[in-house]
Amino acid sequence: MLLSLVVHTYSMRYWFPAAVMLGTAPAYFLSWSMWRVLSSLLPTRLYHRVDDYIYTVYQSMVLFFFENYTGVEIIIYGDIPKKKENVVYLSNHQSTADWIIADMLAIRQSALGHVRYVLKDGLKWLPLYGWYFSQHGGVYVKRSARFEEKTMRRKLLSQTKLGTPMYLVIFPEGTRYNPEYKGVISDSQAFAAKEGFAVLKHILTPRMKASYVAIQSMKEHLDAVYDVTVAYEGTLTAGGQRRTAPSMPEFLCKECPRVHIYFERVDMREIPQESVFFRRWLHERFEIKDKLLTTFYESDEPEKKCRFPGEGRISPLSLTKTLPSLLLLSGLTLPMLLTEPGRKLYVRTWVCGTLLGWLWVSIKP
Repeated sequence: MLLSLVVHTYSMRYWFPAAVMLGTAPAYFLSWSMWRVLSSLLPTRLYHRVDDYIYTVYQSMVLFFFENYTGVEIIIYGDIPKKKENVVYLSNHQSTADWIIADMLAIRQSALGHVRYVLKDGLKWLPLYGWYFSQHGGVYVKRSARFEEKTMRRKLLSQTKLGTPMYLVIFPEGTRYNPEYKGVISDSQAFAAKEGFAVLKHILTPRMKASYVAIQSMKEHLDAVYDVTVAYEGTLTAGGQRRTAPSMPEFLCKECPRVHIYFERVDMREIPQESVFFRRWLHERFEIKDKLLTTFYESDEPEKKCRFPGEGRISPLSLTKTLPSLLLLSGLTLPMLLTEPGRKLYVRTWVCGTLLGWLWVSIKP
């Protein structure tokens, strides 16, 4: 009985925030849809400006759960610019929670609404979210030979011409690094050796296509590249072995006490324009990440282990930036659930919005 209660309590740590984040989606989607219709005769830039604000509301609510609710400590190494910039965000990839880390940095620059993602093509089929992420400027890409460069370039150029604020998040490894997936790691290392690159240990060999197309397409629009290295504290076993990074459910279950974020801003003038040199530059950036993570996980010096070089600053997130969004979206959702017409509208939004979204993403990249 006691064990059952403990398990139930533990699962509620995840199910409660998950239910709120998913449960408010129809109210959010309806709000956005009404604005989309109302803005059809207005300038496109005005639509994007309000869309960014609406997106900020939802993502702020998400950060309430991933930061304020979990109580995780965010430790940042390096100086994050205070002003908003148009950037490409490049990071290592090890967890389903990695996209949240980009949000954590963006909200500290008041640029949360500008965040857009380069996503795996399969994610476009997510109910409601898949369509909306595309509408908000997200780019879905296929891997390797199926990568559609023209489609990605066309979408990014169209946003550049509109002057759309850009905080484009890319994970160049293409898939998550998991120390338990020995085959994926060895294949990645073999590929690096074959291409004449340094073999990486705590990170996968980066693929250049999406990063190169993004930076080249928007080079006149971008201010910088944000090179970010992330380590989740608690991923080192007692025996000194690296273990799998926490998933989103595990993160919400408060299994990650601290997130270490090493931040470096790279000016656009430092990035090579030719693809062959860009490829080398990108790999060298990931070599730096690998050295940072090797020290983090393997250093024999206690003062260097489980931390990055330099001064790490704890960066708390104020409730004033997240709680109002939670209250607003909850306030829009509850009236729908408390009446029979509201519940019908709620269900129809999930069903019809999902089907329309699937139709849209199947005919339009």
